[in-house]
Amino acid sequence: MARLHAPKALHRTRLAQSQVTDAWGQQSMNTTQPSIAVLGCGGWGKNIIRTMAKVHGVAAVVDPSDAGAALAAELAPDAAVHRTPDAVMDDPSIDAVMIATPAETHFELASRAIAAGKHVYVEKPLTTELGHARELVRLADEAGRVLMVGHLLEYHPAILKLRELIDSGELGKVRYIISNRLNLGKIRTEENALWSFAPHDIAVILRLVGSDPIQVVCTGGCYVSPNIADTTVTQLLFDDGVRAHVFVSWLHPFKEQMLVVVGSEKMASFNDITKELVLHDQRVDFDEGRPVPIKGEGTHVEFDTTMPLDAECLHFVDAVRNGVTPRTDGRNGLRVLSILSAAQRSLMLNGVPVTTETGGIAHVEEGTPIRGSFRREAKAPATV
Repeated sequence: MARLHAPKALHRTRLAQSQVTDAWGQQSMNTTQPSIAVLGCGGWGKNIIRTMAKVHGVAAVVDPSDAGAALAAELAPDAAVHRTPDAVMDDPSIDAVMIATPAETHFELASRAIAAGKHVYVEKPLTTELGHARELVRLADEAGRVLMVGHLLEYHPAILKLRELIDSGELGKVRYIISNRLNLGKIRTEENALWSFAPHDIAVILRLVGSDPIQVVCTGGCYVSPNIADTTVTQLLFDDGVRAHVFVSWLHPFKEQMLVVVGSEKMASFNDITKELVLHDQRVDFDEGRPVPIKGEGTHVEFDTTMPLDAECLHFVDAVRNGVTPRTDGRNGLRVLSILSAAQRSLMLNGVPVTTETGGIAHVEEGTPIRGSFRREAKAPATV
């Protein structure tokens, strides 16, 4: 199987104080180091703290538990560690917060941070309620603050490369997309598999298709805990006829994270377990009116080796420093949440089609300056 090569990744372990190249490939106008705190040192928060300590620095960490506080001190030894968010919210030297706490706390913490004049990153989902998500977008707009959602796969080099293949016309017209995210565990009791796993896949599908679905159908089953779906299949219908299927489950005999895009000319697959992106020269032609499958060779497509979380964290730092709209801004998170909510309604109605409500969500291009966003005066960098 042939290989298409990409340039080697440029690994940045720390933001330089001058001549910084930002996440949009442009030289940043502002080289000031923003001071950033992380709220939560749990399952995912610890990864954010570890990564931020490596690529930028962590000013403070908040975690109420003894174990979380101890781990935070180990991962970011130069950071102040607090048990409540009060010290961070009241500290004017903290420019931004990254929230990695339970989803039901996101709205309260994010709205409080925005009111305190801070830029905000929120791990997915943005909130658990659609109305709260809309309110956060409004608050961030009025305050002139960055609001970013942690849709990690939108920063995955393989997904970015796949989008390049689609935009270049290599696949022809996209016809349908299939995304499987399957494993045995971790089985949750506070949220179902749809809300736990599918946000990643929905965010990626929206990015690849370039539009929002008009209709959602979702079915699933509850086998471990009452009223908690362990497996769901979500179907998305777009107005140009493109369809997408998302299959998620934590009750599966083997782990699979596979994304397949079928185009009119070629197909592509990304295996997030083996880290392989393959371009398949396969399609259907017609011979005297009869469909004939064409099965060509597959070609491995090389992509940047930058860790997605490294890229995502640096993207947030750049957005804060330059006062611009991030790739996965609050509106992006609102779209995904709107589709999740529609899917949940369909699931509860045993697969009844539900019309989505994303039409009224304006799209703001990545890198657009945020009106009223402040840029802190240059100060000496902290030792991290």
